[in-house]
Amino acid sequence: MHSPHDPCVRVRGAREHNLKGVDVDIPRDALAVFTGVSGSGKSSLAFGTIYAEAQRRYFESVAPYARRLIHQVGAPKVGEITGLPPAVSLQQRRAAPTSRSSVGTVTNLSNSLRMLFSRAGEYPPGAERLDSDAFSPNTPAGACPECHGLGRVHDTTEESLVPDPSLSIREGAVAAWPGAWQGKNLRDILDALGYDVDRPWRELPAEQREWILFTDEQPVVTVHPVRDAGRIQRPYQGTYTSARRYVLKTFSDTKSASLRAKAERFLTSAPCRVCGGSRLRPEALAVTFGGRTIAELAALPLTDLAGLLHGRDETARILTEDLKSRIAPVVELGLGYLSLDRSTPTLSAGELQRLRLATQLRSGLFGVVYVLDEPSAGLHPADTEALLTVLDRLKAAGNSVFVVEHHLDVVRGADWLVDVGPGAGEHGGRVLYSGPPAELASVRESATAAYLFDESPGAARDARAPRGWLKVGPVTRHNLRAVTAEFPLGVFTAVTGVSGSGKSTLIGELAQEPAGVDRLVQVDQRPIGRTPRSNLATYTGLFDVVRKVFAGTEEARARGFGAGRFSFNVAGGRCETCQGEGFVSVELLFLPSTYAPCPDCGGARYNPGTLEVTYRGRSIAEVLDLTVEAAAEFFGDIPAAARSIGTLLDVGLGYLRLGQPATELSGGEAQRIKLAGELQRGRRGHTLYLLDEPTTGLHPADVEVLMDRLHGLVDAGHTVVVVEHDMTVVAGADWVIDLGPGGGDRGGRIMAAGPPQRVASAAGSATAPYLARVMP
Repeated sequence: MHSPHDPCVRVRGAREHNLKGVDVDIPRDALAVFTGVSGSGKSSLAFGTIYAEAQRRYFESVAPYARRLIHQVGAPKVGEITGLPPAVSLQQRRAAPTSRSSVGTVTNLSNSLRMLFSRAGEYPPGAERLDSDAFSPNTPAGACPECHGLGRVHDTTEESLVPDPSLSIREGAVAAWPGAWQGKNLRDILDALGYDVDRPWRELPAEQREWILFTDEQPVVTVHPVRDAGRIQRPYQGTYTSARRYVLKTFSDTKSASLRAKAERFLTSAPCRVCGGSRLRPEALAVTFGGRTIAELAALPLTDLAGLLHGRDETARILTEDLKSRIAPVVELGLGYLSLDRSTPTLSAGELQRLRLATQLRSGLFGVVYVLDEPSAGLHPADTEALLTVLDRLKAAGNSVFVVEHHLDVVRGADWLVDVGPGAGEHGGRVLYSGPPAELASVRESATAAYLFDESPGAARDARAPRGWLKVGPVTRHNLRAVTAEFPLGVFTAVTGVSGSGKSTLIGELAQEPAGVDRLVQVDQRPIGRTPRSNLATYTGLFDVVRKVFAGTEEARARGFGAGRFSFNVAGGRCETCQGEGFVSVELLFLPSTYAPCPDCGGARYNPGTLEVTYRGRSIAEVLDLTVEAAAEFFGDIPAAARSIGTLLDVGLGYLRLGQPATELSGGEAQRIKLAGELQRGRRGHTLYLLDEPTTGLHPADVEVLMDRLHGLVDAGHTVVVVEHDMTVVAGADWVIDLGPGGGDRGGRIMAAGPPQRVASAAGSATAPYLARVMP
């Protein structure tokens, strides 16, 4: 029996995902880092087992009514865990936040600022005191009535709707109209209304052009179609819709992402004329603090905002001190360049996680286990040092900090190391070592040990000569001010700089179909799908090959099953109880609804008839359960399948299951699946590949595999541009563009550009000293 003051969290018999009955003891009140190659099982141990069990125990103490309002994870597969305190998880959530979410809402700083204006603001004479809700653009009490608190108004102009006025209406002058029969229908209606559809647009009278594009009228007329040979077309009643009305309706109502994107091309976005983009009602904007409105203060960088907060009376003093104490940890984490009104979708995953971390620092909890998911992701080495200081402060406050991490500087800063492996998927799931970092050196099986203790620089690579240059700019966007950059073609370029220095903004300009390139491939970290129906096999096209293989078996042909029978997305072969999802939602009285494997198919997704068809002894459901590595052996003699599987192995994804839902993949995994999808296509012409931090979430061993693949693309005559913080990757590049010197307003300038050797010695560059350490 362990005492209640057990100094360790003791895990016994953990079997979550690929863990093979793991037993491990991890000291409390320490910084413990979980390492191992991608897919080895370290997240299954830290999040899937330890955090999940702490959360389950907490929910046991919550009233059943409250429990159903909270999203729960199921009980983890583990024998027992003792010595486990309450836990707080900070994961890298990949879900896209809405445009109403901002730095202020994520950190709760907006609440404090609104309270300051409500209680201590300077009101106009005779004005009624406003509640704090009246200073929020996200509430009916505060939102500007014209733009509904969004700050911008979408509309159309003649130039956006008719890009080429030399065309006639029949030739498609009104580009915003739909194609095919619907567009022809609108042209025929205009003809019936008496408009000249064969005259060039610019020659039509201004009032006719105005009516055609912008009228809100919807007249109904009888249309007599022009008869086509062999087709009898009867007259019909047609309703006219103006181009503006069609675009706005499509943009606001359509469920189709492609239709919405097309409509967006014809919209112009301008600041709301009523609130000037501040998103608030006039009553809220009439209140000031220190002579400034809440919108003006929210637009300032946090470092500047903190300097302006001074209380004149007792109420103001208490509120400003509280606000400054909340801003301090955000600034300490290197995010002082952000403003409260900065929209969350414009932040990187690393910035977002550090904002959540700053909020936790301020909360003052102690005796808690913090479980963090790669807090160094998206961080420049200079920012990683600030992160380690913050993690030490959390520990010093009496907490345990458990971190899943690949960054070697964070691993070296640990008090305790849990190394999981040795490989990924089936080849992992064991704890190879648990103890102080220094002693990992003696563990021969560990992939981490090879990199942690070998600080010798990598082999020097012969620099390639550029085949040409791509000039970008001048760019004035976000914090870039008239920046001009030149990217060499036919080589490997790394774009570096501290968080918020403008790297992603700069390569975003490259994505505007540059001249001199036959094809552009942008590989980002957005999810490959938003539902469990989307998976690795469906995204890469491998599933089409697998379904044809099953349809070609004697058993399938005898039963008359085509390839469609083996899809879980359409009726026929799938299990209809769960509609091919594999699980069903169970509504529980007084408890939250939970997901359970489908009672009919047991999670297999298919009906019994479909599962009776086997290929080499496996059903379609069993094939989807194979890892990419196992599938390589299973489908080795089928060229179409082997090509897809080979590219997935090339980018280090051998541990994923073919049917693994898109919702379970990290941003780094999603990016590498997209890259694999691109690599398996026949490459025609010179391609420019743009990648945003492709090594995120990768163990150094996996980084080597991925880099060999990317350098192989360059050797084949293509151009690769990556935004990167891993200095070993930067040292192996042919060309480096370094932005800085800081983030936000203190960034946005090119500090150095040239071969890595030149950038490593550049004065004033935050990257130079870290790059110099790893240069061959």
